[in-house]
Amino acid sequence: MNIPAILIKVRERIQLEPNEIQEFTTGLVSGEVSDAQASAFAMAVCINGLSETERVELTLAMRDSGRARTWNLPGPVIDKHSTGGIGDNVSLVLAPILAACGAFIPMVSGRGLGHTGGTLDKLESIPGYQTQLSDEQFEKVVREVGCSIVGAGPGIAPADKRLYSIRDLTGTVESIDLVTSSILSKKLAVGLESLILDVKVGSGSFISDLKQAEDLARSLVSVSNGAGCRTIALLTDMNESLASSAGNALEVWSALRVLKNEPGEARLLGVTLALGANLLVHAGLCRELKEGENRVLEKLSNGEAADRFSRMVSGQGGPADFLESPEKYLPPAKEIFEFPARKSGFLSRVNGRALGQAVIELGGGRKKSDQVLDLSVGMDQFMRIGEKVEVGDTLLRIHSSSVGKIRSTEKILSEAFEFSEQSPVESPLILKTFD
Repeated sequence: MNIPAILIKVRERIQLEPNEIQEFTTGLVSGEVSDAQASAFAMAVCINGLSETERVELTLAMRDSGRARTWNLPGPVIDKHSTGGIGDNVSLVLAPILAACGAFIPMVSGRGLGHTGGTLDKLESIPGYQTQLSDEQFEKVVREVGCSIVGAGPGIAPADKRLYSIRDLTGTVESIDLVTSSILSKKLAVGLESLILDVKVGSGSFISDLKQAEDLARSLVSVSNGAGCRTIALLTDMNESLASSAGNALEVWSALRVLKNEPGEARLLGVTLALGANLLVHAGLCRELKEGENRVLEKLSNGEAADRFSRMVSGQGGPADFLESPEKYLPPAKEIFEFPARKSGFLSRVNGRALGQAVIELGGGRKKSDQVLDLSVGMDQFMRIGEKVEVGDTLLRIHSSSVGKIRSTEKILSEAFEFSEQSPVESPLILKTFD
């Protein structure tokens, strides 16, 4: 195995052969590829990119670095994946909705990358919830509940698991090639029939450039369809927090409001509705989008989606009465501070990346891979773009473990909001569809 020669080819933009990509991914799993070499590969790919052929080969090699599942279930095996953003907790809401509609969702999720939060971190704010299950436990929850949200275990794309942790520490989170192979290697490994991708674009995503987001959506759809999984992607707005909160336990609260059919989460509900309706049609469970939207809303209003979430939580070790009494279990922050507006006008722009950095500063996101998170901290009650603001109005609430961290977070937030005399033009939530 000549890893330096492979790194030189990527550095010099010489196309890798399939066997070289296979050797590299094998080395990631065996340990023959060092952290320094994995970091060099990630950086070279981030700077120089891969060809479409290399992208497909890397994805399949990552998938085949572990065990690929097959299912025999009385309904379509489907999933959703988001490229991530501030307050993006759609998975917690959408998976149980789809399960209530008759689909099966074996969702393999990740932890926070950069300034974006991770689904597993959010779920681990629920005491007892296990994000790592044995193959038998995972299959049991999927079969009996209809959905399970877990981390990639030792058998699911282990090569990606190694590279994923390095990307967060080497400034290579944004690489379209590495994002494509990372997302799809795990999704393809769990035996999906249909997949919908939520590609975020805006200041709260890791992609702020529209063209780059479109390129990623095309890359994901092309590679996944080419690998035999029916795939569609939606390009969605992430220029402010999706949920009304950002932070692990706080985002679980936001998800519960949607699942219980309560008001206050219009953006979160809007994206969930679009993703759910499109995927139900794509998987053959509905004939048209309007029917899919009605099915999603029905499962929220009649409590079936909430029941599936409750059963998933208890099936993975969480409290049986979590849905009824979340206040007994979700950790509260020690300090809550109302962050006031310094100017008057219409809120015209929010720096979503700054919001994410604020969560990291509070201890709710990672500065290094082995950091233990404070699951109670974050922000909530966001003022939304387009709302009229007076000096002193609360733009958001900071949930913190100490007054000192509130002060350092205030500095980050001080430049995160812009105001205008006129109400800004409202941006659509759903920007484009790729299939």
